Amino acid sequence: MAALEHPSASSACCAEELSDAAEDYLKALYHLTAGDASGTVSGLAQRLGVSAPSASSMVKRLVRAGLVARDAQQGILLTDHGRWHALQIVRRHRLLETYLARSLGLPWDEVHAEAEVLEHALSERLADRIATALGHPEVDPHGDPIPPKVGRHDEGWREPLGAAPAGRAFTVERVSDRDSEALRHLADLGIRPGATLTVRARDPFDGPLWVEVGERVEALGAGLTEIVYGVVHPPGADGEPADVDTARPHHARPDPTTSADRDR
Repeated sequence: MAALEHPSASSACCAEELSDAAEDYLKALYHLTAGDASGTVSGLAQRLGVSAPSASSMVKRLVRAGLVARDAQQGILLTDHGRWHALQIVRRHRLLETYLARSLGLPWDEVHAEAEVLEHALSERLADRIATALGHPEVDPHGDPIPPKVGRHDEGWREPLGAAPAGRAFTVERVSDRDSEALRHLADLGIRPGATLTVRARDPFDGPLWVEVGERVEALGAGLTEIVYGVVHPPGADGEPADVDTARPHHARPDPTTSADRDR
């Protein structure tokens, strides 16, 4: 995706007083259209957990405010003005997640829900103070890039783990923060931004992906491999062996006979 450059506050601010709900819609549309695609009312409704009529009504309000536009195919997308507002909301959210994790010690599976509430009340001045206190972090605990106050911002989505070929090393860069239970499970497995895994094998018929994490081999379903993003290492790079054993672990097949059968 092309990098997005949002204007300075002096050239982009407006008299529109955004409600918490309007900010939620702008942020949701930003995420839906991060790959340069247009969004849909139904997609917004599904992401926000609201009815389609409610989403349609809010979209009309945002169109009138000049924050959202419709494309030729009747999809919806952010205007430059709307994108600037959305980036400010995303910035506050990710700064809050980072502050809650680093300064207050909240686990990474809890910070998203707290930031969802606090982001609407956080002033620009306090966001700046948090950024300074944290040393102007570039990513949040999930590896999501934090937009700068001014300048260019690129979401920079990499390949999902599910697309990594067997026999290759994969370094995790970011993990979707929308499922707290998945985050807890991944943390238990040691799968976080910065971790390097080895893809051992993929079972057929939509079976799990077998990955080596440290000294353990774990089976990950699509629900996990599609929310972990990172970089696939070329063969032999960074000390990775050129040939990796891609055979998945063999488990003993259960004996179909019962103990009574065996005693006969």
